[in-house]
Amino acid sequence: MKDCENLLNEGIEILCKSDKNVEHLIAVRRKEIISLLICYIKEIELFNPAYGLVGAADTKELIIKHILDSLAPLGIILRFKTSSIADAGSGAGLPGIPLAITMNQNNITLIERMGRRAGFLLNTKAVLQLSNISIEEKELEKVQRNSGTLPAGGYDLITFRAFKPLDPKLLKTLFKILNPNGIIAAYKGRQEKTENEIIPLGLEKNQWEIIPYSVPFLDEERHLLVIKRN
Repeated sequence: MKDCENLLNEGIEILCKSDKNVEHLIAVRRKEIISLLICYIKEIELFNPAYGLVGAADTKELIIKHILDSLAPLGIILRFKTSSIADAGSGAGLPGIPLAITMNQNNITLIERMGRRAGFLLNTKAVLQLSNISIEEKELEKVQRNSGTLPAGGYDLITFRAFKPLDPKLLKTLFKILNPNGIIAAYKGRQEKTENEIIPLGLEKNQWEIIPYSVPFLDEERHLLVIKRN
């Protein structure tokens, strides 16, 4: 695990050097953040064989393809100056838990319909003592404004990763629980594939943007699809 801790530290250092806002956010809590991420990784590896939380051949792949990938667009997300964030189809808590660990002043709701995975999220929240996290065990379509975790005006930011391809029905569902001035930030791969997904939705060109981001130690094309409600 020590080698993996070093890998995580190196990856975080690369992210800090790439964006001053990320560096400022992490610098004062770096040791705590690394410790929480390591604890989170251990929880995933403990429950993954039974729950099928993530696809990863080993700890190194888990760190690069899941933890660092979740944190890589942090500099982009920080630009939006959000308070309330929802992670739709959270699964193992990616990217919601890494974001909650680093952005500990933000309230983050993890929405997950599968009972076992929701149970994992509740357990992880307790083990990591993440007071800024709430868990909604229900389908995304059933999240209501009176549910208790949804702010009165809707979430400032909704993010998802390895969830569903965007289609008109999903977009409408997301818009229903999004603040009128809110943002959707979807983790995506190749730009061409992302464009093929977003263009048929018929949104105005000024409503969306595909922003590239780099994941330390990962030689793959990654983009954040950013959609404004208005």
